[in-house]
Amino acid sequence: MKHVEAVNRLNGSMPKIGIRPAVDGRRGGIRESLEEVTMNMAHTVAEFLSSNLRHSNGLPVECVVADTCIGGVAEAARTAEKFARAGVGVSITVTPSWCYPTETIDTDPTIPKAIWGFNGTERPGAVYLAAALAAHNQKGLPAFSIYGKDVQDIGDTTITPDVQQKLLQFAKAGLAVATMRGKSYLSMGSVSMGIAGCIADESFFQSYLGMRNEYVDMTEFVRRMELGIYDKEEYERALVWTKENCKEGGDVNPPELTRTREQKDQDWETVVKMTLIARDLMIGNPQLDGIGYGEEALGHNAIAAGFQGQRAWTDFFPNGDFMEAILSSSFDWNGIREPYVLATENDTLNGITMLFGHLLTNAAQIFADVRTYWSPEAVKRVTGKELEGRAKDGVIHLINSGPAALDGTGTQSVDGQPAMKPYWDITAEEVQQSLEATQWCPAVDFFRGGGFSTDFTTRGGMPVTMARINLIAGLGPVLQLAEGYTVELPDDVHDKLDQRSNPTWPTTWFVPNLTGTGAFKDVYSVMNNWGSNHGSVSYGHIGGDLITLASMLRIPVSMHNVDEERLFQPSAWNAFGTSDRTGADFRACDNFGPLYGKK
Repeated sequence: MKHVEAVNRLNGSMPKIGIRPAVDGRRGGIRESLEEVTMNMAHTVAEFLSSNLRHSNGLPVECVVADTCIGGVAEAARTAEKFARAGVGVSITVTPSWCYPTETIDTDPTIPKAIWGFNGTERPGAVYLAAALAAHNQKGLPAFSIYGKDVQDIGDTTITPDVQQKLLQFAKAGLAVATMRGKSYLSMGSVSMGIAGCIADESFFQSYLGMRNEYVDMTEFVRRMELGIYDKEEYERALVWTKENCKEGGDVNPPELTRTREQKDQDWETVVKMTLIARDLMIGNPQLDGIGYGEEALGHNAIAAGFQGQRAWTDFFPNGDFMEAILSSSFDWNGIREPYVLATENDTLNGITMLFGHLLTNAAQIFADVRTYWSPEAVKRVTGKELEGRAKDGVIHLINSGPAALDGTGTQSVDGQPAMKPYWDITAEEVQQSLEATQWCPAVDFFRGGGFSTDFTTRGGMPVTMARINLIAGLGPVLQLAEGYTVELPDDVHDKLDQRSNPTWPTTWFVPNLTGTGAFKDVYSVMNNWGSNHGSVSYGHIGGDLITLASMLRIPVSMHNVDEERLFQPSAWNAFGTSDRTGADFRACDNFGPLYGKK
């Protein structure tokens, strides 16, 4: 299986990182002595970021360096103009010396910004850093502070590890902010089964994310299927691939509700067509123009989407599980490619949380119900067995019909351990292993229209982060997250617990890292404090990155288990309290308000 060529499949250029070398503007020897070292610092940062970052689509991250050092407002204005023309979405100011803060800072209110003030004693770069941050804070333009722990000699081009970590954490989150801006969330259908997260809150999307909302009724799928508004050649190829690689699992329905072989074959044809149509609705398809459907060929420029499904669709048509799982995975019949972000039940808030995780990790996401907390005592009562290892204090059962990406099997690996990777690092062998680890079971009885559900169990030992955005009346959006690990249970224990829920759905056994206090006092407390029925799971302990991203958007984080040393928020957050970082986060976000407007 080949890797699909890296391409931007959405309208709008990929955001760039702008590097602003600030300098002491006094001529007659001072500025002249600093020009070269300051510009070298800028180019060093640009080279470091370009070498270590990629966009989620695989394209390289480009950095744009100002034409000159910025010694005053005229050069700041010229740089702002250059950045605007170049498509810069993230700003980093660097300097080894004192400069004039209000004359040199970046004043664009919607671009995430950071300042690296060089820790050196020959020239007071750290003094500029402090003064410039004060100026940003006084003007209501939150900026991130990057200050190395160790004193370096002026002219030293080394970026110390602590500075590297902050540069990457800031840049990844800033690029996520810039990538979302101007894109769409596409609701395919509306509210599923009364789930509040399905309600597309346009003020949240516009004010906090800078995104549009687009809508289509699910009858658009019927129209396109009946009129043949899809690529027929691709459909035939996709159907062959599906029959060869997607093996059917057991049918658990009673005889009177079991679908015939002919019905199941028709279901396969339908769900493959649904997959093509959902993708075309999101990003368009130039092939449709060639068959007389120019409007449909354009798509909705959707960086994320959701499919209502239940029950208006699934009472009559095959469910959306195949469509959601395949699109959310890092591969299909066309090869290994960037995952799409597609939320089941059109849970818009979980869809956006999935998008956050995807943009920060470049990898696929697991969508799941946060279904059940199994205490050690309950497991012992039901199975007669003791939980052991990481699972000894209890586990959370993540399981749901829908887009748990096949990457979630954990059959990919990093350093020999289970992982979920950016598509460009995934091998053809790992794709095949993911497919082999997955069964497609005929949908259970309450999916009256038939279809198939993914059935796999995630391998244990993966470091993961479960997250969720919730909307609270009077408060707005809040983010909660829990870092932890996937675990594997003995087969006999897994089977007894899994059978009690739904044996045809994918299972991830999750154990959060505990702190012994608050929401992370024990595993039960994590489950008890979760704010919704859904969660999104990312590979890696990315809680720090999520918190940085949330602060840029002014979304407070209500629950997390990230060490304080990994928290990286704008310097203004310190003014709202340093002993209670969670409370300070809420106060700061409320004070500055959404990045793009009012609540």
